[in-house]
Amino acid sequence: MKKIGILGSTGSVGTQALEIIEQYPDKFELVFISGHTNLKKLMEQKKRFKPKFVCISDDKAYKVYKDQNLKDKNITGGYEGLIELCDRDIDIALNSIMGYKGLYMSIKLIENKIDLALSNKESIVQAGSILTKLAKQKKVNIFPVDSEHSALWQCIIGEKNETIDKLILTGSGGPFRTLKKNKFQSIEREQALKHPNWSMGSKITIDSATMMNKGFEVIEAHWLFDIDYKNIEIVIHPESIIHSMVKFIDGSIKAQLSNPTMRIPIQYAFTYPDRLISNDTEFDFVLNNKFSFEEVDFNKFRCIKLAYEAGQKGGTYPVALNVANDLSVDLFLRDKINFIDIERVIEDCLNSHSSVSDPSLKDIKYAVKDTENFIKKFKF
Repeated sequence: MKKIGILGSTGSVGTQALEIIEQYPDKFELVFISGHTNLKKLMEQKKRFKPKFVCISDDKAYKVYKDQNLKDKNITGGYEGLIELCDRDIDIALNSIMGYKGLYMSIKLIENKIDLALSNKESIVQAGSILTKLAKQKKVNIFPVDSEHSALWQCIIGEKNETIDKLILTGSGGPFRTLKKNKFQSIEREQALKHPNWSMGSKITIDSATMMNKGFEVIEAHWLFDIDYKNIEIVIHPESIIHSMVKFIDGSIKAQLSNPTMRIPIQYAFTYPDRLISNDTEFDFVLNNKFSFEEVDFNKFRCIKLAYEAGQKGGTYPVALNVANDLSVDLFLRDKINFIDIERVIEDCLNSHSSVSDPSLKDIKYAVKDTENFIKKFKF
């Protein structure tokens, strides 16, 4: 039986992970969960899934809870509470905490020799070098949880790295795949929040609309699979059935197909190297009888081009890319800038960035602050 901890249990990925654990009580033991500000949902999860330990990572939310529940000793709070969870005796942890706390928790888990099911993109985009080096040193597995990298991983298993020619990430193209670039200026927030195939949070939905999510996935793939950027490609696949592909030096191509669902990558990260029966709807080849592919228009979706450039330059450029994207998307969602301005803000940040090669955590933290300060100087 695997002992599992869930960091970020109230989000979409965390919620589905708990349902998978509940489905297999003879396979998994839930040791801990954590949430941030959604106390209602966290307490519902505590009651239903009965973890041994719970953390409310937001200090204010934790204080509100403790003031009303003084005798509850199994609930901790804040950053220190998250650290306590990472010190628990578990086999694998799902990390879906966003931002800097998520990065530090990834490092803490690896230091404790706990396998990591990673759903926190910032961790690997901003600190891929640090995490992968530490994982090798500690002999810890980093299992990708997002659908594209799980697909690549499943295609690569059993193969030698030197036989890989290309990693091919697929993307739906988002809601504006067929829209002309000159129409981007008039895109409204409500339009950008309508994804054709997936139901996701606001931030990742906008990343899909700009296709920055694919740019981040290129950087992730580089670090997770130790593949050069020139051997990582993106192909538009509007149906979102093929989640990614691997082309080998003999011309063979492996692809991973399934219905659009996060349950498969989450479950496989938990069960590897085994597989368990899924409750998801069986894939229907007759209903899904069309697979189409298109080239990426890098001029139309400049965020992808910016991500490739930041990844290839290395150092703290990916940090600046990630922070600039976070803040510009937030500005768009608050109607402070237009949709087309997202890529412009990011490009200006990258052009002004003074990168540090082979960065430490301190360097990464400074790059975050430096990029935040740069964007504060913008007049919107």
